[in-house]
Amino acid sequence: MMAAANALATGESSSAATAEATARAASRRYEALVSVRTKAMKGKGAWYWVHLEPVLVHGPDSNLPKAVKLRCSLCEALFSASNPSRTASEHLKRGTCPNFTSAAAVAAASIGPSSAPTPISSLPPCRKRSSLPLSESKLSPFSSSPPPLALPALPAPHHRLALSGGKEDIGALAMLEDSVKRLKSPKGASPGPALSRPLADAALSLLADWLFESGGAASPSSLDHPKLRAFFHQVGLPALSPRRLLGPILDSRFHDANVESATRSLDAPFFQLDTAGWNTASEAEQSLISLAVNLPNGTTVFHRAMLAASRAPSDYAEDVFRDAIANISSGSAHRCAGIVADRFKSKALRNLETQNHWMVNVHCQLQGFHSLIKDFTRDLPIFHSAASKSSRLAEFFNTHSLARSVLQKYQLQELNHSHLLHCQNFNAVLDDVIFSSHSLQLASLDEDFKLLCLDDSTAREISEFIQDPRFWNELQAVHSLVKLVEAMSKEMEAERPLIGQCLPLWDELRSKVKSWLAKFNIEAAIDVDRIVERRFKKNYHPAWSAAFILDPLYLTKDASGKYLPPFKFLTPEQEKDVDRLITRLVSREEAHIVLMELMKWRTEGLDPLYAQAVQVKQVDPATGKMRVANPQSSRLVWETCLSELRSLGRVAVRLIFLHATACRVRCSPGLLRVARRSRAASERVEKMMFVAAQARFERRSFSDEEEKDAEIFGENEDEEASSV
Repeated sequence: MMAAANALATGESSSAATAEATARAASRRYEALVSVRTKAMKGKGAWYWVHLEPVLVHGPDSNLPKAVKLRCSLCEALFSASNPSRTASEHLKRGTCPNFTSAAAVAAASIGPSSAPTPISSLPPCRKRSSLPLSESKLSPFSSSPPPLALPALPAPHHRLALSGGKEDIGALAMLEDSVKRLKSPKGASPGPALSRPLADAALSLLADWLFESGGAASPSSLDHPKLRAFFHQVGLPALSPRRLLGPILDSRFHDANVESATRSLDAPFFQLDTAGWNTASEAEQSLISLAVNLPNGTTVFHRAMLAASRAPSDYAEDVFRDAIANISSGSAHRCAGIVADRFKSKALRNLETQNHWMVNVHCQLQGFHSLIKDFTRDLPIFHSAASKSSRLAEFFNTHSLARSVLQKYQLQELNHSHLLHCQNFNAVLDDVIFSSHSLQLASLDEDFKLLCLDDSTAREISEFIQDPRFWNELQAVHSLVKLVEAMSKEMEAERPLIGQCLPLWDELRSKVKSWLAKFNIEAAIDVDRIVERRFKKNYHPAWSAAFILDPLYLTKDASGKYLPPFKFLTPEQEKDVDRLITRLVSREEAHIVLMELMKWRTEGLDPLYAQAVQVKQVDPATGKMRVANPQSSRLVWETCLSELRSLGRVAVRLIFLHATACRVRCSPGLLRVARRSRAASERVEKMMFVAAQARFERRSFSDEEEKDAEIFGENEDEEASSV
């Protein structure tokens, strides 16, 4: 019994000692929190102590302090005092307390001068003349200045702060306070949610691809732009250094693209060398020369980009062509079925074709159509007249102050803007004068301009042909013909026709020119036809006729139901060209065999079902035009169901896949200027353009990006002009 009593007494004394220790700890914690809150109420602590009050909780039996709680003065709720900051965040900031927002104003009145200081960004600026509260200032959601960083539950100011800069000081004040907060708690300013390493690498890889494929339109140095770096920071991406982009990343992309290009070129049994960029405007202009490989399956891979400091001579180009063919074919030059180039038709291309009988070297048809416009400008009297009058008109209105002011008045009235007229570039002069035609006619009828005509003979002459309907008819006719040829050129650039389409393309051009002559009642019809035929003969190659005959796409159905080659559309001389070209492309031993097979092809043609299958067309979803459903079927027919025509089939498959236009890879002028500075810069530019061109060929995107940009930038202007 004595032992049990002693043990009980010992337990009670131990429990009492523990309770006393707990009471002392709770008291110290309570006193510490009260001290912190007192300082905070004087403006030297955290904001939440305005609403949180330490409470000492006593035990029910001993009446000793047992724990410390925090009581919300707004809703009387009790919380643990272990982490006041977290309690404030969860209860006050996150909206758990129902009275937190509405009580802010009441708290401001009750706290008085001992309240925590209000951040300066929450004070509205005002001048002596006016004072607008911050809530009334209209800040754009995309403003580059950060919004004011007002802390929650802080009391509203009792006075307005006068700022010498007015409302413009809001952003600067907010930045100042933000800097103070960051210095006070640097770990508190965390970036946006960082992406995982695989996602970040994938995103930066896509960004690098876009920069390379832009061809210099997007500058690599823009990666250092503070706004772009801020964007990376915001979305959780690491910064991408321009030096890393143009160093290891570019080298890796170039290596991959080069290996793919070489592999696909070696796998093809034959190819066509596609080269452009030689036809620069002047001797001093630097250009990017591209060398690509057109494959039988309709795809194109890039081979090389070269920077030329001046207009290259024909001998140099011929050496470049030889080296490229040797590299691509691995020494087997017979694999090269031909070359398409935008220059050197009369010498380099002809020399290589003469020395290698299996080659078909053609001149780019885009250049042929561009040259046709130059022919019209040089040789047609109507072009001379329209160009001369338009240039004189533009120069007069640009240089004469009174005439210029009158014209600009009507430009503002009709077009909602005024501008000087072009005087030099022929196409630009035509576009400008036609676009401002109504304004010019109104200006010529203006009283001030009429007074000017009394004293100025040039003004009278200008006024006469502005009011002459024949001048505007000539101008419209010239402008229409130029746009007609340019539209066909743009379509060719986008679609990249094969040489079998050349004869139909020129027939289409003749038909459109004939309609143009009838529409505008042009007297010099003979001159126009003569110029078109002269340019056709300069561009013509016998391979056009041969490919047109051998391509099953152009077979025509006769009265008996057979699908036969379209010999009836050829002239007698073009029929001879077909025989001569086909026999040149085979060995002497096969010449008579291939002619016999050609005769069989001419009389029997192709099975109607296969012919119809080759010629099936469908709507292109991108353009809405009818396109051949399977362009490769023409070649596949020769390699399968026409395999008995062995010699002619070998000629056909090497001929009908050849392209009629050279695909030029464009590079921004700024990037070309950078390439001049050093050999290292030149190599990087060439690598970058290689990657860009290879990606462009994979996407089969051959249209001019500048044309798309012009359409986008000019959309509203076109709508306004059409509504006038």
